[in-house]
Amino acid sequence: MNNIVTLTEANFKKTIEENEFVIVDFWNASCKPCLEFTPIFEAAAKKNKDIIFGMVDIDKDKVISDYFQVEIIPAVLIIRNRAGIHAQHGEIGAPALDKMIEWARDFDMKEVNNFLNEEQKTLILKNANKKTN
Repeated sequence: MNNIVTLTEANFKKTIEENEFVIVDFWNASCKPCLEFTPIFEAAAKKNKDIIFGMVDIDKDKVISDYFQVEIIPAVLIIRNRAGIHAQHGEIGAPALDKMIEWARDFDMKEVNNFLNEEQKTLILKNANKKTN
């Protein structure tokens, strides 16, 4: 299975919901640092087969980059359990990306998961109240 995907408005949400760990690279074809980062990103994907590495071309999928307020590229967003836990913009070398991945693997998701669970409960209660009113 190839763990490098092109993320678009059509598949972004599904990719995030169906995969526990996703790293997103925001880039475009006219950005020289972005093009220099691509082989680094691809090498990290080869070393980390359990992670989905997604690439968003900000010119083709502006909705996604606007949603995440990406203003500087290249930019990397690390997502675990549907929650963005780290964002980095500007030039990133291989050692820095490796450290980011190591940090994200070790990141204690308990507090984030508790928050998401409470948000889900609140949403369920709001929807239940709408149905009874």
